[in-house]
Amino acid sequence: MTDFMEISPGRHHRKRLYLSCMLWFFGRAVQAAARVDDGVKSEFAAMPDNFTFCLGAFPSGPYMVVGKDSLGRVRHLGSSIADRTIHLHMMFKNPALLFRVFSFQESTPVANARNRLYVHGDVPQACAVVRIMDMVQVFLLPKFLAKRAVKRYPAWPLKRRTLVRAQVYVRAFAGL
Repeated sequence: MTDFMEISPGRHHRKRLYLSCMLWFFGRAVQAAARVDDGVKSEFAAMPDNFTFCLGAFPSGPYMVVGKDSLGRVRHLGSSIADRTIHLHMMFKNPALLFRVFSFQESTPVANARNRLYVHGDVPQACAVVRIMDMVQVFLLPKFLAKRAVKRYPAWPLKRRTLVRAQVYVRAFAGL
């Protein structure tokens, strides 16, 4: 009865790679949207200077770190949370739950309602980050996927749906 083999769960390398790529591109898209979209600009304007937040999976990542400097510029700071002062941590309980959100099986508000997201920091700033995430997801995704990713699909004017979306894509790919 004492001879048994302990089995540890395997790693999901493909899911982790997918999440790392998605968070990298999503962070760059947040940076791009903060420069070209008035809605994202206004959300970041309400945040304090030198504000940094991270989004990731507990316990060991992957992560996305975005910060606003003292001049009001928003920058994607990479995926490392070591040696940084992070004011707002938004962590999903495990990488599988983060995968559900970034594979658009579940929206961020639904994940929050199902208690899959930990927030360490100010709640109003966390709500602002979720609103920013929703706007960026609408920019990045086609309408049929964006409807699954956000709570309500917005009725934006044609310019915002087309020109600003194109600018976000170009800036996210170019890193501007």
